[in-house]
Amino acid sequence: MMAANIFYFIVFPGFLFTAVVGLLVSWVDRKITARIQWRVGPPWYQNFVDFFKLLGKETIVPRGAGRIGFLFAPLMGLIGVTLVSLILWQMNLNPNRSFMGDVIVLIYLSILPALAIIIGGSSSANPLGAIGASREMKLILADELPFIMAIFTPLVKIGSLKVGSIITYQLNHGMMFTHHLSSVIALVVAFLCMQAKLTLVPFDIPEAEQEIMAGPYIEYSGPLLALFKLTRAMMLFAMPVFLITIFLGGMQFNGWASGWSVVKYLVILILIILLKNTNPRLRIDQALKFFWLRMFPLSCIGFVLALLGL
Repeated sequence: MMAANIFYFIVFPGFLFTAVVGLLVSWVDRKITARIQWRVGPPWYQNFVDFFKLLGKETIVPRGAGRIGFLFAPLMGLIGVTLVSLILWQMNLNPNRSFMGDVIVLIYLSILPALAIIIGGSSSANPLGAIGASREMKLILADELPFIMAIFTPLVKIGSLKVGSIITYQLNHGMMFTHHLSSVIALVVAFLCMQAKLTLVPFDIPEAEQEIMAGPYIEYSGPLLALFKLTRAMMLFAMPVFLITIFLGGMQFNGWASGWSVVKYLVILILIILLKNTNPRLRIDQALKFFWLRMFPLSCIGFVLALLGL
């Protein structure tokens, strides 16, 4: 049993599986972005080359930096996204493994990569890193509440806090997105909040290159920077799977359902990339207003509709 759990965490569906697919998905993002901008784009293996090249570089800890926080932050984010992917895929492959409150666990774990950015930027002893960390903190305060409300909307509908329950419900009754108005609203809110959790345009505020260089990553180099980049790639794979699991029937791999699962993921990914490439970056105050004054009320409407059975 212990050996099986180690295999699940390290190989499939944990770290190695999520890392490889995440780097490939990140390449798809770069390739489509390049084509939109009339460029050729990188080859499929470029992200792997970049990652292993960074692993061979020197790790430099800035003078005056908080050493423990600076070194621990990248690992914290990587562990968080690995656990998110592990739990999601375990539940999708076998809903009976679900446990009470696992949705709450997933929400908490999905915050860890953002907290890692805050800790890393704050520990870097660099003013630009601190600014980036501050922006990331404000972005969490902006998007997390409407995201939680959106995720809980379909759960209220079925009366359970188990991922396995919502997967089973959708297998028997169809996707939440196609059968309930409240879930349509919640999916729109969750998608936009996910864009912020991935810190992609228009919500790439914490690391705005033209303003604060790389923000919280500015002092990172070598393996530590590689871990941060890998975490971002893995998040680009794990977060859409989260939304598909809650709203779009989950990821099934029996017969024709395998192709349908891939199509659902690719549709979400393409929407993420199109949103990223067709919008300007927002200021942090604009992001706060967007989530608090638009997304949060909209998520409340969806939640109330779910309570009313719609």
